[in-house]
Amino acid sequence: MGSIELQAVEKWFGDLQVIKGVDLAIEEGEFIIFVGPSGCGKSTLLRTIAGLEECSRGKILIEGKDVTAIPPASRGLAMVFQSYALYPHMNVRDNMGFGLKTAGKPKSEIEEKVNEAARALKLESYLDRKPKELSGGQRQRVAIGRSIVRNPTAFMFDEPLSNLDAALRVEMRYELAKLHRDLKTTMIYVTHDQVEAMTLADRIVVLKDGIIEQVGSPRELYEQPGNLFVAQFIGSPKMNILPCHSEGDRYVLDGGRGGAQTQIGEARHLGVRPEAIGVGASGEGQCDGVVDIVEYLGADMHLLVDCGSLGAVGIRLEGDAKMEPGDKVGLIFNPDKLHFFDADGIALPRG
Repeated sequence: MGSIELQAVEKWFGDLQVIKGVDLAIEEGEFIIFVGPSGCGKSTLLRTIAGLEECSRGKILIEGKDVTAIPPASRGLAMVFQSYALYPHMNVRDNMGFGLKTAGKPKSEIEEKVNEAARALKLESYLDRKPKELSGGQRQRVAIGRSIVRNPTAFMFDEPLSNLDAALRVEMRYELAKLHRDLKTTMIYVTHDQVEAMTLADRIVVLKDGIIEQVGSPRELYEQPGNLFVAQFIGSPKMNILPCHSEGDRYVLDGGRGGAQTQIGEARHLGVRPEAIGVGASGEGQCDGVVDIVEYLGADMHLLVDCGSLGAVGIRLEGDAKMEPGDKVGLIFNPDKLHFFDADGIALPRG
């Protein structure tokens, strides 16, 4: 129970096309996360699946049934928004059970489902409190509990943690991960925070301008980005992209040195993540530069190195590294961690 399939789904607002022919199959019990820059269509796509926005073209299937023209209330989905939208005059128990009460469910059934959801979300001791007596994280858990009691086919989360501070977001990430593990229910989640995407998702859907750029597990997207956009969007600090060209079985940086090329095709861009770069003496490695900025983060140290015509290169080192602004260094790339892209920004296959 809980499979969802999109077939050539489009969404138009007048003459503006926001979703451009999306095909996607979501398996039962998957945790799918939509990510992408602001305006890419991720929330619109979520709302279209839920029925809150009309699907302009294409089909939406839930458990094999075409629901494209079916109203939201009949799709068996539960929405959780960044706004908690709790009734301030009701306690937690009544807020969680309100939907079942308006649906005419027996009092005994409502009590059973509310208590079950409260146990799953560790809210048993808060059932008699009003929303104003709760923290932001507790209020969001109540909003999630209100959805759980409906026993939906799938949960739809639209940036549910964006109103919380950093510490509460981390706490709620843990709660959501455990909730998915316990409920085994399909979840579709929209976020602009790639840390949430990388830590929660079974698969990530990367969107840009209403088009799916790539779908894969967090590890697949990080280690095997399909194009320059995905390579730079997934990962923080982002991947360094440097201009290069191929010379036989070698690559040469445009403004630096080079090394062996293991990709098949004409490389025009070299991608290397900050943690795949070591620091040596000037003249060593693939290019030279001058340390411009040092950010000490405890376990890690982030450097920004000015490499002249190659631009600024980000590097992640262990926190005990001894580096200062103005140091002249050579950058040593890990040859097993390099990515090559052609002139169109498409990843080249490995040889």
